[in-house]
This record gives sequence, C-alpha cells and structure tokens, in this order.
Amino acid sequence: MIYIVRHGQTNLNKEGRLQGSGGLPLNETGMLQAMKLRDQFINIKFDVVLSSPQERAIQTAEMITGFSPKIDLRLDVFDLGDADGLKREEVKFKGVVPDPRLYSGVEDVQSFIQRIFGFMNDLKSDYSNEEINILVSGHRCTTGCIGAYFKGIPKDGNILKYSSSNGDFNVYSFNQ
Repeated sequence: MIYIVRHGQTNLNKEGRLQGSGGLPLNETGMLQAMKLRDQFINIKFDVVLSSPQERAIQTAEMITGFSPKIDLRLDVFDLGDADGLKREEVKFKGVVPDPRLYSGVEDVQSFIQRIFGFMNDLKSDYSNEEINILVSGHRCTTGCIGAYFKGIPKDGNILKYSSSNGDFNVYSFNQ
C-alpha cells in the first residue's frame, strides 16, 4: 500500500498564506497532527519512507515513522514564485495557481504534473510487484497530483480536489 501524507500545519497554513519552498517547519498543531498519524499507523511497518525536501514534510515523515526519509526532489512543493508567502485572498489566480503573468517564477502546471507522474512511474517500476508499505510525505499539491495519477486528471484540470488536508492522508495501491 502507498500512504500519501500531507505535512502537518505550519504557521503559514494557519495564517492562510500560500506556502511554497519558502515555507516554515511544523507548528505545535502540525506536530500533534503528525503524532496522531503515527498513532493511526501504529500497526503498519513502513518499508520505504520518502519525502519532499521541505522541512515540514521531512518532520512529518520522521514523526510518523521514526525514520529519516529518503528525500526525492521531484516531491518538492509546486513553485509559487513571487506569490510564495502571500495571503491567499491577496493573490490573483489563474485556475488554482497564482497567475504567472503577475508573479514571476510560478512553475508550469504541466511540468509539475510530469515531475510528480515521473516520480510515481519510477515508484511503480521499483515496487509494484512487492507487498510492501510505502509512506510518501508531501504537500497539498503533491498529494493532489498523486491522487490524479491514480484517479485521472479531472476534466476541469483541478488536481487539488484530490489533496489531503494538513496532517491527513490517502491510501493507494498500484494493483487497484
């Protein structure tokens, strides 16, 4: 089984700010969320633990499993460019991402999807024939994109509808 976890809350999440690579570590609520996940997963032995390079995702994976995760750069958060850290209500969006015409450095959505799908294809190639448990710790965007990998990209293109809330998870299998 593949457990796709969204990191616990940070102060930027609490403040309603966009959080990209300029994000913060877990706050007290985020640590409690990670510990709650640890308790939910108490009877699961994780054979593979992977994480985004962002501290909040690494902390979440470590708190859940007690292991240092293997970092995969492809799991990094969607690059919000100049919109990183801004309050959500202040940002002008194009679809579900900050409008790249207004904010420099915003990642191309199709490139992001290709990055995450490439990671998932490699994970499938490496582990689909094994009966193991995999924990992947990431972000709203990565949990949503991994959901789209399994469920298909929605007609409206909004992969975030498959996202987890802070400190929550979804479970998938390559053998579905």
